[in-house]
Amino acid sequence: MAPWLLWLLLVTGTGGTGGVPSVPWEPPRAVPEPRAVPEPPRAVPGSPRAVSDAELRELSEQLLAADSNRAEPGQLELNLKGSGSHTGDSRLFSYVSPDLLARPTFSRLLALLDNYEPLTGRDETETAEEQREQREFLEAALDTPVLALLERFVLRKGLYPSAEAFRADLHSMWFGLYSRSSGKALDSSGFEHVFHGEVKKGSVSGCHNWVQLQALERAGRLEYLGYTWDGPWTAFPDVLSLRFLWDGHSKPRGSLLVGSSPEFDLALFTLCFLARPDRQCHISLGGEAATIQTYTWDKQRLVASAYPLTP
Repeated sequence: MAPWLLWLLLVTGTGGTGGVPSVPWEPPRAVPEPRAVPEPPRAVPGSPRAVSDAELRELSEQLLAADSNRAEPGQLELNLKGSGSHTGDSRLFSYVSPDLLARPTFSRLLALLDNYEPLTGRDETETAEEQREQREFLEAALDTPVLALLERFVLRKGLYPSAEAFRADLHSMWFGLYSRSSGKALDSSGFEHVFHGEVKKGSVSGCHNWVQLQALERAGRLEYLGYTWDGPWTAFPDVLSLRFLWDGHSKPRGSLLVGSSPEFDLALFTLCFLARPDRQCHISLGGEAATIQTYTWDKQRLVASAYPLTP
């Protein structure tokens, strides 16, 4: 038998009972052409772009340089003492200039601080007057070079489509109400927690603003128990970690900027909340490295907390 005929019988299975079972014929498969790897999307005008660590350090220094309302020598004097020390004078603030506290952002911040119920679990009721005080504080802050600088930055980075959108979100992220009592009450906001402070389960929570601390101490409601860390800064703002009692409620350790203006704290915390939410935000103040920690509330665009980290 010719070899070609034997091959044909094997392939077709027609060679009798001892033949190889037939294999269904399939047409040859086309080899797919390699797909082109897509290029990463290019930034277009108006699209949000990531904020780099270098930009955070540069902008924080610019915000500091623009903060003409921060305390100058002679306007603020602190009585620092080591943790656990019990001297005759336990006051933290030896002197605060009335002229400093009379400046627009300071005075409007102080007007807000008596609007809040510190105990969680109780609803925060906002009267028309209190809502007006919120607007007046933000308007005064936005009228400063510090907030103007931040506004230009977020618009240039495409984080907001307009100044109006940024200003509306600024109000929402700081003054939007939420519950720290498992839904029992709308009892908290970013502003209340950070700038005013709260009392939860018998302990102080938040309270990361020096203007509030000096107001509480002046009213006889704060007992300073010493500091645990003082930063390397020799001019204001400084960064402190300290212990205190507020109406007998303990804050075992709390950190804050001291001597800064309200608009500086607001701008710096907002910058880090937008650029590094729920993460450490590495900045620079007067040539010294510092870190801000922010948290979102329930992964929403609401500030849960913001404060400087200390060792």
